[in-house]
Amino acid sequence: MKTPAFFERSELTATLWTFRNEFLMVGFFSMVANVLMLTPTLYMLQVYDRVMASQSELTLLAMSLLTLALFGVMAFAEWLRSRLLVRTGVRLDERLGTQVFNASFESHLNQAGTSPARSFGDLIQVRQFLTGNGIFAFFDAPWAPIYMAVLFMLHPLLGVLGLVFALIQTLLAWFGHRHTLAPSEAAVAANTEASIFLQSKLRNAEVVESMGMLGDLRQRWAERHAASLEQGANAQALTQRVVAWSKFIRYSQQSLALGAGALLVIDGQLSPGGMIASNVLMNRALAPIDQIVSGWRGFISAAAAFGRLEKLLLSFPQRDPALSRVAPKGHIELHDVVATAPGRSSPILKNISLSVAEGTVLVVLGPSGSGKSTLARVLMGIWPDTSGTVVLDGLPLDGWDRSELGPHLGYLPQDIELFDGTLAENIARFGKIDPDLVIEAARNAGLHDMILRFPKGYDTPIGEAGALLSGGQRQRIGLARAIYGNPALIVLDEPNANLDDAGEGALVKTVHSMKAKGKTVVLITHRPGILGVADRLLLLLDGRIQAEGPRDAVLAALKANARPPAGTASAAVAVPA
Repeated sequence: MKTPAFFERSELTATLWTFRNEFLMVGFFSMVANVLMLTPTLYMLQVYDRVMASQSELTLLAMSLLTLALFGVMAFAEWLRSRLLVRTGVRLDERLGTQVFNASFESHLNQAGTSPARSFGDLIQVRQFLTGNGIFAFFDAPWAPIYMAVLFMLHPLLGVLGLVFALIQTLLAWFGHRHTLAPSEAAVAANTEASIFLQSKLRNAEVVESMGMLGDLRQRWAERHAASLEQGANAQALTQRVVAWSKFIRYSQQSLALGAGALLVIDGQLSPGGMIASNVLMNRALAPIDQIVSGWRGFISAAAAFGRLEKLLLSFPQRDPALSRVAPKGHIELHDVVATAPGRSSPILKNISLSVAEGTVLVVLGPSGSGKSTLARVLMGIWPDTSGTVVLDGLPLDGWDRSELGPHLGYLPQDIELFDGTLAENIARFGKIDPDLVIEAARNAGLHDMILRFPKGYDTPIGEAGALLSGGQRQRIGLARAIYGNPALIVLDEPNANLDDAGEGALVKTVHSMKAKGKTVVLITHRPGILGVADRLLLLLDGRIQAEGPRDAVLAALKANARPPAGTASAAVAVPA
């Protein structure tokens, strides 16, 4: 069966459509349960109007047994639809978990403002709504007209009264939707902002404590937290008012329905059994609407979560799992690349065009703020606001599947992020550990002997973010991770920033080793000691390429430009010795 176009919007709606048979079964069980809800009404009518008149105990026994059997079927149908929805929710989470994880990670990487934790919270919220009591109201609501029709059969006045209260409850539900949606979303946003602010400060607890920043930061958090509480209180107050009005209408309906039935009994237009039965029937007819009103806040939250997930999966769709590329050799090209960032009036990188052949060692120089680290991220395909083309072995970088491309890339950023696990797991990028490759990477990074001195060697836990290691040790482990598996393209951003002379010597050997294997290495540095490994040099100034070419030619040109004629000011560009 072909999927309707409406359900082809994203993985979310397409996945929901695959569960259409389950939802149809839930609808069928809801039909059985709702039809059998007429059982108490019919039982009361028969007891009051037939059994009480005939005084037949056998008739009462037969009707009671039949009623109990129907109640059993009704309970079984209720249980089946609940169980089916729970299993559907679990399968929905299993189907979408990977897509939501990948999409939220890409969104976070592209600075789109989506937190992976919030995305999974949205998925849980949608799943819980689909398996909770709120969804039953939507399955039960279509059967309310059946109950209304039975009320009209008992007496038109009861039917009209039921319609009036149904209309009032519907208007109340509409009012609740219109006036509680915006405050509820504002409350969620304020609470999220306060939580993110707190978590970001906890990650830097040592800096906060050492420099006495806690009081000022607490004040800022308190302001955000107070705003969150105020927004939440406003949203809850509106919701509670709607619920209070709903209770008032429901209790009024019960009393007025009983009073109307009593009036009809007095006038001889309705039997006492019909009076009791009509009251039960009207309560049942209006129950789904009352449930919708009571659970409106949950529905609003689930709808908002659904919308966010829909937008997320539309913006970052699942990549073709069948896509496969030939392993790259490391020829990287940039064509008219412009990299920007929010809040900047001018681009960081301006019309960068560059070609680095495979097996080349390119050293990038430039003062702070010239765009070197941004260039590193562009080469890795992880800078979000980029125009132009980055091509790896003739194929655009954004056309690769990152899971497939990742093992062929090595990246060492300035801020080295290690993860809670062992040394071997961090070097092996938390994939399947190949001991030979791990040891090879550690040796090339000058790390092997140091690791053997740890209590558990390669199985030594390093703590969250490598907290148990020094800066130089983290840098070497990050370098070993970058070259693990001998990737085709390696980008090292200030790899010697925290290294001593021995560490820098190991780095030089590593680069020579990668070059000997035909790997492309892009090395960003401020320190001139590493220039000896370069095949080519690139000088960045204010986001533009000032000079690029063979190392000796670029150095000679820079030295020539750095010698001003007599009586003139010296050049602004410092030339490494």
